[in-house]
Amino acid sequence: MSEPQGTEGTTQRLPVIEKATGPGSLDQSASAADYEPPPAVDGDGRERRFWSARRIPAALTALVLLATAGMFLYDIAAVRADRPAMRWRRELARGLAERPLDDIWVLVGAGVATALGLWLLVLAATPGLRSVLPMRRTHPDVRAGLHRDLAALVLRDRAMEVAGVQTVRVRVGRARADVRAVSHFRDLDDVRTDLDATLADAIRGLGLTRPPALSVHVRRPGRKG
Repeated sequence: MSEPQGTEGTTQRLPVIEKATGPGSLDQSASAADYEPPPAVDGDGRERRFWSARRIPAALTALVLLATAGMFLYDIAAVRADRPAMRWRRELARGLAERPLDDIWVLVGAGVATALGLWLLVLAATPGLRSVLPMRRTHPDVRAGLHRDLAALVLRDRAMEVAGVQTVRVRVGRARADVRAVSHFRDLDDVRTDLDATLADAIRGLGLTRPPALSVHVRRPGRKG
């Protein structure tokens, strides 16, 4: 058997994946491609976002309420045992009785309490987990979601398969997938067209309930030096 002879002294430049590209460019071609999402399995194709447990705000609120209730209960028990009330409660009661409603500290305290209350109401009424994109249901009892970073990684890998693409930066949001590529050969319009088709197919393959619109920008690499 004979072994194939390799060509010595020649190298092949391979594509390199990067997260960011330089600001300069020689020329640029940009396009924005929108497409209709695939039909959903469950009919209307509208899955709600996942609800966040919000353990940190809940834990902080519980600790504050527990500490406040504990201090008041201790002070009330001390008064019932014929002991003087704690100094902070006496000062607080006298301050609330003597200060007018238009006092600056009363207004500041009311504003802080209102802001905290509104913040807790917003947390209770909104689902959260904006970084998780809901996926279409294939089973009525199973819900699935895809993280934005993982979706961006999939699109970046698919974009690197297009001939002429040197580097790609992908950002996936709830409504749009922004793709910025650098092409070191081929016509920019051809690279952009291939990216539009490849990435549109990749987004459909993610199985998202609300596929984001696709925006593709292609440019030449910047000059060195």
